[in-house]
Amino acid sequence: MASLDKQNVTGSYALTGLFTLALRLVVGWTYFSAFWRRLVLENKLIPDTAGYIGEKFNHFLPNSIGIKSVIEYLVTHPELLWWAMVVFTLVECIVGLSFMLGFFTRLMSVGVMALAGGILLGSGWLGTTCLDEWQIGILGVAAGFTIFLSGGGRYSADHFLLSRITWLRDRQWSRWLTSGDLPLSVKQVNRVVMVGSVAILFLTLFTNQVFHNGVWGPLHNKSVKPKIEISDASIKQGELQFTVYRVEGVDVYGSFLIGITLKDTAGNIVFDKNGEELSRFPGTGIQNKYVAKVQPGKYSLVLPLGGKAELTIRDEAITGLPVGKYELILTDISGITWNQDVFVK
Repeated sequence: MASLDKQNVTGSYALTGLFTLALRLVVGWTYFSAFWRRLVLENKLIPDTAGYIGEKFNHFLPNSIGIKSVIEYLVTHPELLWWAMVVFTLVECIVGLSFMLGFFTRLMSVGVMALAGGILLGSGWLGTTCLDEWQIGILGVAAGFTIFLSGGGRYSADHFLLSRITWLRDRQWSRWLTSGDLPLSVKQVNRVVMVGSVAILFLTLFTNQVFHNGVWGPLHNKSVKPKIEISDASIKQGELQFTVYRVEGVDVYGSFLIGITLKDTAGNIVFDKNGEELSRFPGTGIQNKYVAKVQPGKYSLVLPLGGKAELTIRDEAITGLPVGKYELILTDISGITWNQDVFVK
């Protein structure tokens, strides 16, 4: 009877591994293809070039949760960022390809959940037309958990290895890393499935609410309109200094500033820089903080998503300003404006 029960359990795992084959192949490709696109089809690991993956990573920073300090540390240390992107790309390659092949399937499932969780927490708020990055992240976590339970099934490298290497098949720990029946009772499996599924559902609802108000309240999408935060504004010795930080908007192109205006309390314009003048903004007046660089464009000053820089403007109109409060106004090409009070003491 015990032998029959064992055969039934083994047969059940063989079937579940077979049923999840398409999921394993597709999810494995989504991670391996990141390596393929990033290094084989086009090299996106070259700093200071268009499409550099480190700049994309910088885009995650403003609204990420849980890992913001890690992202900020890396984007302020470009050399470490490059190494991190290289390692991350190689991990995606190994995990994705091994997952598709069913090689050490359960270990690779943990890798998939880790990669998907990082995508979810870092960039789950991005997506202009739908919840792109959030869906990729949360579905990756669920898929990794599902394949961890099912194993690779008949069409996997694990099945080939375990059927031929006796010492590996007979080690209980190997089944936690490869495929086949887990060394758990039916009651224990039920508990693992229930606890894991509820935890993933909680993660789903929590991140959906934090990033998009997707559970209750008015829906919002931080990837549609640009938003710039202005801080540390001051006027000293004929110089206007302030820090700009673009925290929302589309990640594939920048916010285009076509106006920087300073007004007094009566609404009189002290000075006004238009798009043409901002397109010639001197590099000495821009101190970038991260790898996503604020820089002059053809017709404006371009602020990429996640870009943060201290700007310094020297103008004769600022010299000798009376003590008082002034208003700094930034104007985007879309017509959106951002305001900040500046004081001359």
